[in-house]
Amino acid sequence: MTSYSPPSRPDIHSPRYTGLATFMRAPLADRLEDVDIAIAGIPYDGALTNRPGARHGPREVRNQSSLMRAINHATRVNPYELCRIADVGDVPFTSVFDIEHTHAEITAFLSRIVKAGALPLCCGGDHSVSLPVLRAVAGTPVALIHIDAHTDTWDSFQGSKFNHGAPFRRAHEEGLIDAAKTVQIGIRGAQNVSAGWDYSDQAGMRVMFIEEVKARGIAAVVEETRGIIGDMPVYMTFDIDSIDPAFAPGTGTPEIAGLTTPEAMELIRGLRGLNYVGADMVEVSPPFDIGGLTALTGATVMYEILCLLAEARAKEA
Repeated sequence: MTSYSPPSRPDIHSPRYTGLATFMRAPLADRLEDVDIAIAGIPYDGALTNRPGARHGPREVRNQSSLMRAINHATRVNPYELCRIADVGDVPFTSVFDIEHTHAEITAFLSRIVKAGALPLCCGGDHSVSLPVLRAVAGTPVALIHIDAHTDTWDSFQGSKFNHGAPFRRAHEEGLIDAAKTVQIGIRGAQNVSAGWDYSDQAGMRVMFIEEVKARGIAAVVEETRGIIGDMPVYMTFDIDSIDPAFAPGTGTPEIAGLTTPEAMELIRGLRGLNYVGADMVEVSPPFDIGGLTALTGATVMYEILCLLAEARAKEA
């Protein structure tokens, strides 16, 4: 007779198509005090300006993350040997038609995780969710590594200053991020006005447009980014639209001529050893995906970031 295995304890060695889907097939958290890295879903896209669907991102990324394994082939890091990792579920919402109320609920949920001593790794959701996560993790201004097609330092859109094109303008205004320690990588796409680019530049953020990234190469981008960040506490945010839509079509605001998936992997792996306080991966929109490709790419990005966080957390021990 087959022994009973509680669904809260997925077996990472079982066939990858079996069992309940959790992020990376990590166990569901029973209590936050037993968690070093908390992986959370933020299924919210009420602040989008273009194609909807990112609210469905966490569920499908969980599904595709069943394909992840333990040991990173490139770095040989096994995050599960370094840290206690758990899926802490999704942020619960009570008023999804109110952006500011929903953001407050995100901050409250993540604040409990941070207070318990865990590093958060979040899956959005639209990019507006990075603002309330930063409110939870940034007791003092933190450095920011922002990998994206867009600077997300625009201002109000259709009457809301908390739309998904504005989180890092708001974060800077609120003193959550240090502009001089902020690097925005992969920026591209024509705009009707230059306000977002101008804000980043005038605030002192380092903006690397995709043409510069391609011309200089990932190794040079990594070297400069590491020099800017130094040993300051840093948050990483990865918008899946930083990757070319040939590799990641399922997103709300696609821009052609982006990073390839090998470039994205090289970039993330090059940023090992920094003082991470948390991270997110956002903007996977399953309704626009093809064969689960974008969700799989998002899950793989999250696994690579998980390795970074695990090394950072283990270093503290």
